[in-house]
Amino acid sequence: MKRETLQRIMYYLFDHWFVTHFYGLEHIPKEGGIIIATNHMSRMDIPFLFVNPVRKDITALVADKYVNYPGISWFARTAGAIYIDRDRADFAAFRVAQNLIKSGVAMGIAPEGTRSKTSQLLEGKAGTILLAIRTGAPIIPVGLTGTEGSFKRLFTFHKPHLTARFGEAFVIDEIPRENREEAMQKAVDEIMCRIATLLPERYWGFYKDHPRLQELITQQGGAVTDESG
Repeated sequence: MKRETLQRIMYYLFDHWFVTHFYGLEHIPKEGGIIIATNHMSRMDIPFLFVNPVRKDITALVADKYVNYPGISWFARTAGAIYIDRDRADFAAFRVAQNLIKSGVAMGIAPEGTRSKTSQLLEGKAGTILLAIRTGAPIIPVGLTGTEGSFKRLFTFHKPHLTARFGEAFVIDEIPRENREEAMQKAVDEIMCRIATLLPERYWGFYKDHPRLQELITQQGGAVTDESG
């Protein structure tokens, strides 16, 4: 099956089986290489981002363990996803992702590096930072809600309500050699706190008491609620 055909099918399914909300779409450039950094709670996250109404070229980095899951593997392969070994520094996958971003593709990535089983944010990892620096691509943070538990709702014939809130694009400055570890950690925290600002408080997890998150929440005039757009 061609990617375009899969995408049309997914648009149809999401239109009829889900209630979806996309906010902040004006922050997504319509073309050019970008990194879409998302929280990760469910296997529904990637299909949901796949049907965003702005960037039909979006693909993602996916854990290579899903090669052994026939349904997920088929979807990932058809959607052009890149398998990455999260247990080591997978330079080959990183190079493929870099080249795609430089060619103008929108690349989805979860900075946490794995799916959160509590639905709350986990501590971020440095991979997204390195990808941003090496490509010069802007990062678009996105907070997803409702994907957790969405499969269970489908099986009980209830339409899951899914929300994606996109934040303003930002660029990671070159990390200096001096105090590199500290600067890298600060950049990781910046991404994760920006994602947190797009989520209701119950999702903040590891970052709930982070001073940068509190600063960003104050700047935006308060925390996101389930009812806010």
